[in-house]
Amino acid sequence: MCGITGYLGPKQAAEVLLSGLARLEYRGYDSAGVAIVNGKGKISLKKRVGKVKELKQAAVAIEGDCGIGHTRWATHGEPNERNAHPHVPSNETFALAHNGIIENFTPLKESLKRKGYTFYSDTDTEVLVKLIEDVQKVASLSLEQAVRQALSQVVGAYGICVCSREDPDILIAARLGSPLILGVGQKEWYVASDASAFLEHTRQVVHLNDGEMVTIHRETGYQVSTLKGAELNPEVQELEGTLEQIEKGGYKHFMIKEIMEQPTSLGNCMRGRVNLPSSSQAASPVPDIRLGGIETPIGPPGNQTMLLDRLRAARRIIICGCGTSWHAALVGEYLIESMCKIPVEVEYASEFRYRSVVLRPDEDIVMVISQSGETADTLAALRHAKEAGVLTIGICNTVGSTISRETDAGCYLHAGPEIGVASTKAFTAQVMVLAMMASKIAQGTTLSDSELSEIVRGLAQIPEKIAETISLNDEIIKEIGKVYRYAHHMLFLGRGYNYPVALEGALKMKEISYIHAEGYPAAEMKHGPIALIDNLMPVVFIANKDSIYEKVKSNIMEVRARKGCVIAITDIGNDELDAFCEYVIKIPTTREELSPMLTVIPLQLLSYHIAVMRGCDVDMPRNLAKSVTTE
Repeated sequence: MCGITGYLGPKQAAEVLLSGLARLEYRGYDSAGVAIVNGKGKISLKKRVGKVKELKQAAVAIEGDCGIGHTRWATHGEPNERNAHPHVPSNETFALAHNGIIENFTPLKESLKRKGYTFYSDTDTEVLVKLIEDVQKVASLSLEQAVRQALSQVVGAYGICVCSREDPDILIAARLGSPLILGVGQKEWYVASDASAFLEHTRQVVHLNDGEMVTIHRETGYQVSTLKGAELNPEVQELEGTLEQIEKGGYKHFMIKEIMEQPTSLGNCMRGRVNLPSSSQAASPVPDIRLGGIETPIGPPGNQTMLLDRLRAARRIIICGCGTSWHAALVGEYLIESMCKIPVEVEYASEFRYRSVVLRPDEDIVMVISQSGETADTLAALRHAKEAGVLTIGICNTVGSTISRETDAGCYLHAGPEIGVASTKAFTAQVMVLAMMASKIAQGTTLSDSELSEIVRGLAQIPEKIAETISLNDEIIKEIGKVYRYAHHMLFLGRGYNYPVALEGALKMKEISYIHAEGYPAAEMKHGPIALIDNLMPVVFIANKDSIYEKVKSNIMEVRARKGCVIAITDIGNDELDAFCEYVIKIPTTREELSPMLTVIPLQLLSYHIAVMRGCDVDMPRNLAKSVTTE
């Protein structure tokens, strides 16, 4: 939640900050603001309610080569200019932008009020600003020392960036729980919540860890330290990716671009991992899965074991995630239990550490899934597992993210940047990684060579079959959207591997079209939801011709008997449902366990087209943000 930018260097800061904020807008778009130092004695502060484009007109002409910016997802206080960031103290000597939540802001605020401080906003951030002001005043500290001292009194999560009126050649940033990255250029430096904010300027980055602070001086460069003052020497890393990947590339929205990219993103996800024998090979070796992330030794030197062996010997695997990642985890549960015969539990990351989960370090493995690698609840679940001594594995998309650094091992999605708030290509890539992991764990144990060969060949065909699904169905799905765009409620039903896909389809629909939608296992419809069905209720069935197809077909007939409107997704060549459904979407046939990567595509397209027809902001749906970095 919220996006922070900071800049110190020779360029005009306004242009750099506004460009960065536009790329961070997926993190929050309730309001936006910049504070720019334009020489000793003045900080120019501009804020606007709404999106960055509203701010740009007011701020683009501000002069100054040091400043900070912020795009807000509101937590404390409604979206208005009074609550918008950056915030300044009473004497306006510095400005601060903040992402996170100060949990003890109420007692801190009361203490400051007793000292005579007044507050113009409803935010927890202003409390931190006034606390820094008070510390600096009472102890006669430098701004850097005051920030460090004030943060020692704070309980909660934060990523902050501070610029100073009294010293326009300094920029300060610190993090605890909320991501911050330092970009290193030629005598210029950038701070941001996400590297996309400065990717056009530099690829050299330093990832700040929790409890770390960076102080940037124009003449001497940057120094990273702990909040207690111990100096650090972190590695400078080079970013992957290109600027083109974070642009719309001719599409109207990021969401449709990312839907259409899925054949490519899954090809990239499999590259070097799914290996098929070439036709030129004399012998016919078994197709193979190679996952370096789990085919690695773990443990201290001299007492190492192979992670793959630990996975195969696990008595239980627990998978934690939130939102779309939780749905992918449910597919992973089906995959691992079916292929590997290992018990799996799927937990909402937000609930995991607040339950009395019995964790056994020698028997359990905890996997965490997050597109950004920064999801606050998922990070908390990861740390809870690590405190219990349990082996942890991460599945995330963002290279260098906190989850990728803190887990014992893991796999990247390699799906490319996902900008649209509603996740699409990350879901299919997460399922792809889980399918590859399950196949690799089961190889040579619970999965025969012939079964593995079929699965690997099936995985290799998925990108082409997604492209075919889009080509065959985009126009008919637009037609369906025209018919049902005014619906008030929708049901999404599936069974087996496609029950989680029904949940994901419902989530997409409510996220971006604001239609109330629910996903259920199809058989559970009779245990309550069937009471809602009438001739105004569209019901989407996932009805592949798989091992439970006949059961799903019976569920379709039950809806038809109650005059429900049925939209079915089934295999090409299956004409049995045509007479019973208003619309039938047909997709290529694949193996049952791989079908979620195909069946979800029409649901993504349906939610997208309906949202566009309803006039919704597809990439920035109301009240949401892409990377949820607060609990």
